[in-house]
Amino acid sequence: MKVPRISEAVVRRLPVYLRYLNSLQALHVRTVSSQQLGEALDLNPAQIRKDLACFGEFGRKGIGYEVNYLIEKIKSILKLDQKINVVLIGAGHLGHAISNYNAYLKDNMRITAIFDADPGKVGKKIVGLTIQALSTLSETVKEMNIRIAIIAVPAEAAQAVADELMRCGITGILNFAPVNIRVIEGVRVHDADVTMELHSLAYYL
Repeated sequence: MKVPRISEAVVRRLPVYLRYLNSLQALHVRTVSSQQLGEALDLNPAQIRKDLACFGEFGRKGIGYEVNYLIEKIKSILKLDQKINVVLIGAGHLGHAISNYNAYLKDNMRITAIFDADPGKVGKKIVGLTIQALSTLSETVKEMNIRIAIIAVPAEAAQAVADELMRCGITGILNFAPVNIRVIEGVRVHDADVTMELHSLAYYL
């Protein structure tokens, strides 16, 4: 049977739902309706129900969604119920800031290795992780079963880094470099360009 394709928009909304559900869980809220979710997240309740229905029937009529159960299901859909090791390339100021996210993450996704091309940085530590030389990237990726990478290097180095990551078997890249990188089929890139977001925001001033 053909599995229906889930749109990128739906996938991108799931972490938004999860973040809010986690906040409800912290307040010991047991159930939530799509109407309440919609009001809190400024989304159409019907859209929320449709998004979740893509993966199964998680709610109960007249009750809504059990918060703990829905958190568990969304984590499973996003594969956050399993350990996901992430590699960070770039130990500059941005790399330092990104690596600090480990302290705030509450799921199984963690930055577990950091690399830099600067020999002067190799051997130093960031949040308990030793900066490694790029020459050991392939070995570490294979040993730690890493499939997701974060690129936090200057624009001129980003494509070469992406090429090396793909050779090592990385299939998901979060790119902080202010440049578009080219990838082979089967590799997905999400760009996190702060400058671009600020430029877009300036339109609304």
